[in-house]
Amino acid sequence: MSQENTVADRLVTDARKKTARQEGPALGKASLIVGIIALVASPISIAGWVLGLVAIGLGVAAVRKPATAKQAKIAMVLGFAALVVGTFFFTLNIA
Repeated sequence: MSQENTVADRLVTDARKKTARQEGPALGKASLIVGIIALVASPISIAGWVLGLVAIGLGVAAVRKPATAKQAKIAMVLGFAALVVGTFFFTLNIA
């Protein structure tokens, strides 16, 4: 009985490793790139707000994967910063 459990554990571990290899860091990289573009575009136009929200959304989706968690957190911070900078410049232009 104990040997069957060992084989089952080994098979589950191998399956998890294979699944982890298949998960690419594409979503984390995409959220990071959108966050950088949002921060650059935020003082110029309203696109910074839209891209900031997109970066936050992609970051939330990517933070669930351990391989992309760090990039996703950075992207969410950049998206939030883009929203703050965009709001500041929008208020500055109105005033």
